[in-house]
Amino acid sequence: MFKKFLWLEFKSFFRSASFGKSLGLKILMAFLALYFSVMFLSLGVGMFPLFKELYPERDPLKVVNSFMLAYFVFELIFRFLLQTLPVMDIKPLMVLPVKRSKVVNFVLVKSLFSFYNLLPLLLFIPFGLYCIIVEDYDSGSMLGWMIGVYASILCINYLNFIIKKRFTENLKALIPLVVIALVFVLLDYLGIFDITHYFGELFNYLVANPLMALIPVALLVLLYLWNFQNLKGKFYLDAGLKAKSKEVNIREYGWTKRFGSIAPFLQQDIKLIWRNKRPKATIYMSLLLLGYGLLFYPNDTYQGMPAFFVFVGIFITGIFMINFGQFVPSWDSSYYPMIMAQNIPMRQYLASKLGLITFSVVVLFILSTPYVYFGWEILLLNFACALYNMGVNAPLLLFAGSFNKKAIDLDKSPFMNYQGTGASQWLVGLPLLLIPIFFFWIINKFVNYEVAVGFLAILGVLGLILRPGLLNYLALRYRKRKYVMIQGFKQKGD
Repeated sequence: MFKKFLWLEFKSFFRSASFGKSLGLKILMAFLALYFSVMFLSLGVGMFPLFKELYPERDPLKVVNSFMLAYFVFELIFRFLLQTLPVMDIKPLMVLPVKRSKVVNFVLVKSLFSFYNLLPLLLFIPFGLYCIIVEDYDSGSMLGWMIGVYASILCINYLNFIIKKRFTENLKALIPLVVIALVFVLLDYLGIFDITHYFGELFNYLVANPLMALIPVALLVLLYLWNFQNLKGKFYLDAGLKAKSKEVNIREYGWTKRFGSIAPFLQQDIKLIWRNKRPKATIYMSLLLLGYGLLFYPNDTYQGMPAFFVFVGIFITGIFMINFGQFVPSWDSSYYPMIMAQNIPMRQYLASKLGLITFSVVVLFILSTPYVYFGWEILLLNFACALYNMGVNAPLLLFAGSFNKKAIDLDKSPFMNYQGTGASQWLVGLPLLLIPIFFFWIINKFVNYEVAVGFLAILGVLGLILRPGLLNYLALRYRKRKYVMIQGFKQKGD
C-alpha cells in the first residue's frame, strides 16, 4: 500500500496545474537544498578540528553537547516558521476500502524524509564518524550518541506538528510559552540557572551510557503515536463540514475621524488587521521581533561594526512597515475592483497607508527605547533609522506595491504562506536595508559616527518634507497600473 501511495504522490506532483508555473521556484529550491547540504556536510566534517582550535582546553564533543540546547531551540523555531504539516489528498481515499491507519502512517512516515530531517544527518553523522575514525573515540558510545541526537531531532519534527496544530490558529496562546522561555534565557544569562550546562551534561551522560539513547527513541515513538491519534481522529468525510461560530467585532473606531479625508481608509485598514489572521500576525511578529536587538547589542562581536546596528535599527523600527507595506494593495485584493470603481482619490487611499505605516514606526521606536540601556548612541541611531523608515523606506515600499498583482487570502495562516509574494517583494528588501547601511558605513568610515547618524536622520526628514510630492507621483503610478492590478487580483489561483 505504501508503494501505491508513493506512486500517487509522484503523479500528483507532475500532474499538478501549478507544476509549470512554479517550476522555476522548484529549481531554485533544489539549488538551495544542494547548497545547504554541502554546507552542513562540510561543517559536520570540520566541526571537531574547528572546536579543537577554538577551545583547545576542552573536549570538542563536550563543546558540541554544550551547544545542543541552542541548536534544538533554533531547530524548533525554524521548523515552526517554515516547515509545513504533512499533507495528502485523502478525500478520494475515504470512499475506498483503504484502512485509515495505513494512510495516516504513510503521512507521518513521509514526513521523516523531509529535507529538514535529512540536513542534521549531514551534520552529526560525519562528526560522529570523525570522532570514531580519526580521534579514536569508543564506537559504541558514539553510536549511542548519534542515535540519541537524531532521535531527539525527529522528536522535534513531530512536536512541531503538535505545536502548529495547537497554536497556529491562536498565536496569543504562545505568549505564556515565550515568557517561560525568556525567563530561562534570563536566568541563564545572569548565571542563576545555567540550563545550557545541565542540558549539555545530559548528552555527556549519553556518551558515557549509550543505552540511554533508548529514552529519546521511546519519546519519539510516543510523539508519533500522539500525532497518529490526532490525524486518525480527523479522518472523516464530515470532519470539516461543521461551521465554526465566530464572535463578530462591530467596533467602528470612531477616533479615526479626526484624521480627516483619510479616516475611512484608515478605519478600513485597522478593521482588516484585527479581523483577519494573516495581517493580525504582522502585529504579533512585530512585537516579538522587538527583542531582536538583544542578540546583537550586548554581543562583543558586533561592537566594532556600527554599520550592522543600522540593519538592526531599520529592522526593529520598521518590521511592521516591511511585513505590511510590501503587500499593499494586495491586502485589499478581494474588494480592490470595488474601490477602484468608486469616486475615491487614489492619493487619499495611499496617504492612509502611509499614515498607518508611519504610526507603526513611531510606536515601535517608542517600544524600543529601553535599548538606551546599551548606550545613548544606540537610542540616537534607532531614532535616525525610524526617521529614515518614515521618510524614505515607506514611500519606497508603496512604490514597490504598484507592481503587486497577486491576491491574498486574509484568513490563511501566515506561516510558510507565500500567497501574494512575487519578485517585487524579494527585490524591495535589498534597497530597504542595504542603502542606509551603505550610506552609514561610508560616512562613518571617512567622517565620524555622529555625522553618519545625522545623515540618515536628514534623509528621513527630507522624505517627510517631500511626502506630498511623492504621494502625487505614487497616485499617478497606481492609476497607470490600475487595470493590471484588478486583472491580477481576479486570478486568485495563480
